[in-house]
Amino acid sequence: MDGGSFAAQFHEQQLGRLRSLAGLGEPVWADDMDAPHVRARLREVEVLITSWGCPILTAERLAAAPRLRAVFHCAGTVRPLVSDDLWQRGILVTSAADENAIPVAEYTFAAIVFAGKRAPFLARNPREHRSDWTLGSGRDGLSNRGRVVGLVGYSRVGQRVLERLRSLEVDVLVTDPYADKAQVADAGGRLVELPELLRACDILSLHLPELPSTRHLIGAAELALLRDGATVINTARGSVIDTDALARECASQRIDAILDVTDPEPLPVDSILFDLPNVMITPHIAGSLGSETRRMSDSALDELERYLAGLPPRAPVTADELRLSA
Repeated sequence: MDGGSFAAQFHEQQLGRLRSLAGLGEPVWADDMDAPHVRARLREVEVLITSWGCPILTAERLAAAPRLRAVFHCAGTVRPLVSDDLWQRGILVTSAADENAIPVAEYTFAAIVFAGKRAPFLARNPREHRSDWTLGSGRDGLSNRGRVVGLVGYSRVGQRVLERLRSLEVDVLVTDPYADKAQVADAGGRLVELPELLRACDILSLHLPELPSTRHLIGAAELALLRDGATVINTARGSVIDTDALARECASQRIDAILDVTDPEPLPVDSILFDLPNVMITPHIAGSLGSETRRMSDSALDELERYLAGLPPRAPVTADELRLSA
């Protein structure tokens, strides 16, 4: 993993637990698997704990680690590091994506509540009109009660968002071709097709992986189905929305947007989205940061402990699963 990830994710508590579970040589941490001193260590390694910045585990690198049996990833997606050669070796791979979903769901829930009050956009009003905060006749619609929230993607994050929305008096619609209707209903939502969701929702929240099938899933035609005044929230991947189509709709003031991810990322410096008063952009901060990242380290250490005890992994990742998930 890169140096920043190691410094953030492995404080003394995590390193102490790691020492109690495994025999550690030197170096304990590396960001370059091709350096001679790292290659010498890899010959002995049975387990790798990886995070952001891990290079792809190619056939050459795997050949340098003949004893490798498991990779415990203490971050979200393992896409940047896995390879066909790794799967062919039958190496166990786990991910801390479940733990990374927690802060994303928290951010999304907060964004939904703020969207109901249009808080990110009306925050400009007191600055621009310091003696008049009445907002004219615009206060009547500033409510979360009775809103319809549409979740596109019943993913790890989508499920956690739905769980949190149970504390609000809102109706929740869910679109996901792989979701179970009864399971969604038990969680408090209703599974519907995408056009029905788009026509009905006041707030559209996206929870999709970045796949060829999800690129621009929300394009001009889909955005046109949204009711006037709707808010689009994206904490998933920027590519699931057609950025140009979203910019046109937001520029017309017909809909609002709260974006933690964009396509491209970052946006071009001259993007109109930066200047629109009804668009809030944050720099990809919904996922695990700071102390939140150590939740993922602890999860990887849990997986190591289970591995040593001969127990099945809690969050294994397979090649088949990656075809549909992040």
